Amino acid sequence: MEDFKITLVQVENPEQLNFILGQTHFIKSVEDLFEAMVQGAPGAKFGVAFCEASGPCKIRSDGNDDGLRALAVKNAFAIGAGHTFLIFMNGCFPVTVLNAVKAVPEVCSVICATANPTKVVIAESSFGKESGRGILGVIDGFSPKGVETTQEATQRYKFLRDIGYKR
Repeated sequence: MEDFKITLVQVENPEQLNFILGQTHFIKSVEDLFEAMVQGAPGAKFGVAFCEASGPCKIRSDGNDDGLRALAVKNAFAIGAGHTFLIFMNGCFPVTVLNAVKAVPEVCSVICATANPTKVVIAESSFGKESGRGILGVIDGFSPKGVETTQEATQRYKFLRDIGYKR
């Protein structure tokens, strides 16, 4: 049996921006995710990073905001799992672009879409002289502190209508 270790990587997100973390395949994912963001949320600012899993194994990136692009690259490097991508966004919510992102042909799965403090659970294994990393899951936010009351449900109902997500 091969040895491996499990680690947690804290997603660096000092401004509590929304981001999407997922798994994809193929070098053209970066351009296709860029297009999905532009089409799904015109006017939003974003940065995309993708961890290539073979060949030169580079972190590929794109976006329309240099700061968000740099944040995506920094987190992609820290996570370091092949075929994963991150999209940091400002001016839109993940729900606005999630279906467009999932519809990108190379996207295999979305692991999380959040602005919460997030830790990524990583498994790392050695393959001879090579090392590989994979995402086992995420710890997204905090544990529940109780059950929603009738008053809190009314507030939630009102909030979703106030921000335009429900009618």
